Amino acid sequence: MQKLMFESAWDKTLSIKDRNYIEQIFVSTSINSREDIQFTPIWQAINHKSELLITVLVHNFSENPFSFHNKNLQYIENNHLIAEHTFQQPTPIVEQQTSMPWTFIFPVLSIKSSPSMKNGRLEIVEKLN
Repeated sequence: MQKLMFESAWDKTLSIKDRNYIEQIFVSTSINSREDIQFTPIWQAINHKSELLITVLVHNFSENPFSFHNKNLQYIENNHLIAEHTFQQPTPIVEQQTSMPWTFIFPVLSIKSSPSMKNGRLEIVEKLN
């Protein structure tokens, strides 16, 4: 059964309003899908460094822990590539059958196009060997 978990820093700093919002998203999206890892959008923003912040609820429906270390992620809006970046530490380890909110920060140099902050999705790009 899928469970919702908050990383310790999130657990300490998340407002009650935001926690309730994320819990509502979890309840409506935590039904197992065909994909082992699934992203549900929460928020998008640009920070003071002009970096793109994409906050998602990461669902790990698999039977194994999952790490984003050395994973290449793309942020796409309306089928148009906005940003692409390979993430290093610190990245979360999402335990098996667990959902967890996380913010992925795309550095300025990884942004290919100006985001509209609408209809966006995050995807893992599998590297070909």
